[in-house]
Amino acid sequence: MRLGNMLDDLADVHNHFLRLENRYYRRYGKYAGRFRLQPHLTNLLKRTKKHWAWIPRDTLDAVIIRLHISFERFFDIVGVGRPKYKKRGKYRSAKFQSGYLLEEGRVRLSFKAWDEPSHSFKFHKRWFSFHQHRDWKGNVRYIQILRDAVGTYWLYVVTDDTSKEVLPATGESVGADFGMKDAFLTLNTGEKIQSPQFLKQSLKELRTLNKALSRKVKGSNNWWRCLRQLTWLYRKVSNQRKDWHWKLATDLCRRFDLIATETLNLSGMKRLWGRKVSDLSFGQFVEILKFKCFKHNREFRQVGQWTPTTKPCSDCGYHNENLSLSDRQWTCPECGSHHDRDVNAAINILRAACGPSVEQM
Repeated sequence: MRLGNMLDDLADVHNHFLRLENRYYRRYGKYAGRFRLQPHLTNLLKRTKKHWAWIPRDTLDAVIIRLHISFERFFDIVGVGRPKYKKRGKYRSAKFQSGYLLEEGRVRLSFKAWDEPSHSFKFHKRWFSFHQHRDWKGNVRYIQILRDAVGTYWLYVVTDDTSKEVLPATGESVGADFGMKDAFLTLNTGEKIQSPQFLKQSLKELRTLNKALSRKVKGSNNWWRCLRQLTWLYRKVSNQRKDWHWKLATDLCRRFDLIATETLNLSGMKRLWGRKVSDLSFGQFVEILKFKCFKHNREFRQVGQWTPTTKPCSDCGYHNENLSLSDRQWTCPECGSHHDRDVNAAINILRAACGPSVEQM
């Protein structure tokens, strides 16, 4: 396939320039950057890497720009890892800034092919069909073609549209406490929202497929067939979870003008509870909720990670230092108020939402 060959060649481009970056870093203690690598790419296309010339130049440049941004993040942001090498078949996306034409249900891409009579590369235009599930708004800035782990190709159309779908004001605010035992989200109103836990639902089927994969000869046709079934199931679980997150975020935006949540150390929680934290995907839900609040003109706030929300009594402020993780209900010894642990935390989150530790989004 033309698109598959292009992504495999882009993996070679990525690996080549990553080796150059690593060599440059070993010598000078800093990365070379896109403005040194892009002229080097021009020389390579004329001399030793002529077989890359069939891919549009802006698509090749996008690989270098992506490496440049990755190294900037590696040097500037604590906890971000160094860029890694990509195997052929594992490189996921290609960006087209130009050299394309979009029509309803199909896209035309321009590739270069070797023309024997003229002994040079000439442009050949190829049409690809896609399922267009909705119209896009605004002017198209660029398109991106992505190949997922199952082998399905997706077309992303990126536009300059920033319009909002403003929802009518409700005058209501809500604090939401993330939980792993009683509910996915507990609101300060007392409402508890349960997560379907899609990974847990598919666990039996996943174990069966993993066991079947381990019994096959690696690289055989049956091994690849089983691997595709496994990746398809993982993609299904991911899509189910994401769909539920989008619908929940939309429902909260329709009901409340201000939504406050807590900031959590999710990487630390994964080390303790592993699979369940990944299945609930609270971090993904927060990112979706941020976008939905921006789109519908709602206010989203997060209280700081070290803001006390669980132990203080929401009525009198007394700190219950003896509260353990297993205590789901407790009574305040000062004022006598009886609290549900998660509802009390949600009330404190909403109350602290305008405090100095708030991260406004």
